[in-house]
Amino acid sequence: MSRLRIVASAAVLAVAGALAVILPTSPASAAACATAWNSSAVYTGGMVASHNGRNWSAKWWTQGETPSTGGTGVWADQGACTGGGTTPPPSGCDHPAWVAGRAYVAGDIVRYTDGRYYRAEHDNPGYDPVISTWYWEPYTCGGTTPPPTNPGGFVVTQGQFDQMFPSRNSFYTYNGLVAALSAYPAFAGTGSDTVRRQEAAAFLANVNHETGGLVHVVEQNTANYPHYCDQSQSYGCPAGQAAYYGRGPIQLSWNFNYKAAGDALGLPLLTNPYLVQNDASVAWKTGIWYWMTQNGPGTMTPHNAMVNGRGFGETIRSINGSLECGGRNPAQVQSRVAAYQRFTQILGVATGGNLTC
Repeated sequence: MSRLRIVASAAVLAVAGALAVILPTSPASAAACATAWNSSAVYTGGMVASHNGRNWSAKWWTQGETPSTGGTGVWADQGACTGGGTTPPPSGCDHPAWVAGRAYVAGDIVRYTDGRYYRAEHDNPGYDPVISTWYWEPYTCGGTTPPPTNPGGFVVTQGQFDQMFPSRNSFYTYNGLVAALSAYPAFAGTGSDTVRRQEAAAFLANVNHETGGLVHVVEQNTANYPHYCDQSQSYGCPAGQAAYYGRGPIQLSWNFNYKAAGDALGLPLLTNPYLVQNDASVAWKTGIWYWMTQNGPGTMTPHNAMVNGRGFGETIRSINGSLECGGRNPAQVQSRVAAYQRFTQILGVATGGNLTC
């Protein structure tokens, strides 16, 4: 009897061994977690960080955007990982989670959905800390650590830009705007943080009005195209009689403006004005060129109006004052002012005085 039991046991083992050969192997274990995502770190295309037990790969430049499949789409999910995780909150940061719509008073500190900490600069009815009147505090729960530096030092983040222009033409890229900043570093880079944000909001508000919310790249009324060639200029219109129509964020027009902008920027805009509608960085540069150097129908540049405390209304005068200011077209003025008020709210800064012209 014992011998039969032994034989039977051997048979069972043989069958089990055969099954072990044909059964699929178990899935490979999860990859090791990369270094934990850091909200203040800069990530460029191809860099990997771990967050909540998953590895994430950046598709392009990003900073401060929590890894997820939403948002701007900058993060690509690389799958589950082991051995790492989200950086724990700094010690002593035991503050409640932010709740949308709940009233807060100046000094309140909350933990936002991305795990970062914010302190209310002013009393508010529950505004989103990322876009309104809050100070970011990434590592300590005291003081007023400023927001992370954005590419080019620009005071407007990609997320804020997207919020300002939700229906913009894909031509008007944020990266193109940031690349254009090198042409005039003083733009939105002069004075206090408040002044810099106000200037950025003022520029973008006027741009919003000129382009219908960054929708139009070129002037829509084609009947006007031949009118923008001033033949009295010695250099004439080498690109053609009808080639100098409005283009870009400030709708640059006239052969003499293309000549002046091109000379200032080192670009052949007189002979090739089409660069302004084909290259986003060039388009943004022409807008900033006008803002920084041209009085237009006003008495000062829009840049000087903002950094010298003359107010948003003076920027309107410098851009289109002959047609809009002094009661000529109050509806157009109000359109610009409304955009400025909305953009300053997004940037978490006061509007200042002298809003109209």
